[in-house]
Amino acid sequence: MKLFVGLGNPGAKYARNRHNIGFMAVDRIAADHGFAPWRAKFQGHVSEGNLGGEKIVLLKPATFMNLSGQSVNDAMRFYKLDSTDVTVFHDEIDLAPGKVRLKAGGGHAGHNGLRSIHQHISPAYDRVRLGVGHPGHKDAVPGYVLHDFAKADDPWLDDILRGLSDGAADLAAGDGSRFLNAIGLRMSPPRSSPPAPKPSVEKAQTRPEVEADTRNPLQRLADRFR
Repeated sequence: MKLFVGLGNPGAKYARNRHNIGFMAVDRIAADHGFAPWRAKFQGHVSEGNLGGEKIVLLKPATFMNLSGQSVNDAMRFYKLDSTDVTVFHDEIDLAPGKVRLKAGGGHAGHNGLRSIHQHISPAYDRVRLGVGHPGHKDAVPGYVLHDFAKADDPWLDDILRGLSDGAADLAAGDGSRFLNAIGLRMSPPRSSPPAPKPSVEKAQTRPEVEADTRNPLQRLADRFR
């Protein structure tokens, strides 16, 4: 069993925030793979299902970002999981929009949701880092991540969520390369090669062969009256 955690803030006003891309990710997985309806539990909302034969619990903490670790800890303890069974989907300002990276363990890089999870279950869990870009100055970060995605972001955002869902079973199986490849295929699908032009076959222009007339004028005149 694995625990997939999407980070975000609860409530309609936060739904399209950059900070909520983790919620968006697990929502997409649940919808595409026939998971059970979301229900309130563990200071959040959970949905259970299967990915490639592996039982998966999806969790969206409802504690607000800064206290996400409380919800994650409650779910992990209930299902008797180790921290290494936990994968967290979260926004990453140090990656360009549309970029995705996997990371096992490590620091929280100032992300308040990860900071809280560190405090409650240790840093030894996996992360799916979802790039949302950087505003350019650290003082602008809080307002930036708590602002909605722009309409212009919709195409790549939809592609990345579809890709996450496509590769979710590979992620559950521990195959990070196939997971990232599934996202890559959505973000940059292979171009179909145009059909090779058929070789043009020109019909030979056949002309009747004409033999040279070697008769002299008298012979030609005589032949006319034969």
